[in-house]
Amino acid sequence: MGVNETRAFIAVDGGNSKTDVVAATDDGRVHAYVRTGTSSPHRLGYRESIDLLGKLIEVARDEAGWGSEVPLARVDALLAGADLPVEVDRLNADARSRGWAESVRVENDTFALLRAGTGDRNAVAVICGAGMNSIGRNETGEWSRFPALGPITGDWGGGEDLGEAALFHAARAEDGRGPATVLCAAVCAHFGTGSVEEAAIGLHLGRFERDMVHGLVPHLFAAADAGDSCAEAVVERQAEEVMAMVRVSASRLGLGKGPFTIVGGGGVLAAAPAALRRHLEPRLAAEFPLAKYQALDRPPVLGAAWSALDVLTGVVESPAHERLAAEIAGREPLRVFG
Repeated sequence: MGVNETRAFIAVDGGNSKTDVVAATDDGRVHAYVRTGTSSPHRLGYRESIDLLGKLIEVARDEAGWGSEVPLARVDALLAGADLPVEVDRLNADARSRGWAESVRVENDTFALLRAGTGDRNAVAVICGAGMNSIGRNETGEWSRFPALGPITGDWGGGEDLGEAALFHAARAEDGRGPATVLCAAVCAHFGTGSVEEAAIGLHLGRFERDMVHGLVPHLFAAADAGDSCAEAVVERQAEEVMAMVRVSASRLGLGKGPFTIVGGGGVLAAAPAALRRHLEPRLAAEFPLAKYQALDRPPVLGAAWSALDVLTGVVESPAHERLAAEIAGREPLRVFG
């Protein structure tokens, strides 16, 4: 079956740190897979985010060998930062005005995580990348969402929060306001400085990129695994934050103590660090004994691609879905735009 006998689509999973784009056809064949940095409208601006998506669609079309001759049946772009209904409406209006495809959908990236993670109609997904967010659904079609605007809407526990917590404890340990912690040495090694204070001042003055703070997360989990009490307290707090999101979503959706699926994704939860599992999994088992927790073990862009394929084929399971998953798993994305 050639591309002229199938319907072509573009799927986008846009995070705070990376954006994956897949060009595929409704037979499940992947024709291109590209990656760039953030596409979040909160980081780039609303119009700038849609502008970037347009460029990525053209790159993916070129990589697929489609040029301008192959029409797109659908574009599904699931983006971090598409949080509030007014933001989603604004992004969709702009995206649909570009004429990319017969049908265009822009939504939050938690939808990609949930679709890629489970087919269970009763499910809650928690994403922990640079930031923190959650989405849930039940079999009656109700949804649970959060504004997810950071500290101003009560959110804590993303990679940026964890990195800042590591800096906080390291700085206080170094100047004597807090207990000793191996995070001091970890911060200095990460930034290549002689002191935590030097690293902090470098961040303040712009000598270090703010993204480097997120890079402290593996050091934090390693410190917790080594028995560091400061790091352990931060990881325990993160486990409680994940629990809070699951608890609220389960309550809103009436899931109670019954069986449902919990999916963890984003760079932090997908990595399934042992220190976090040690705190999180017993809490989940105690409060939701019939629920199943799983860390997403495949690219979340698959969720965006499956979402498009669901609409084009009218089914949620098919050989095309299986082929799409296998082909995405078997390809390395081509890095574009730097």
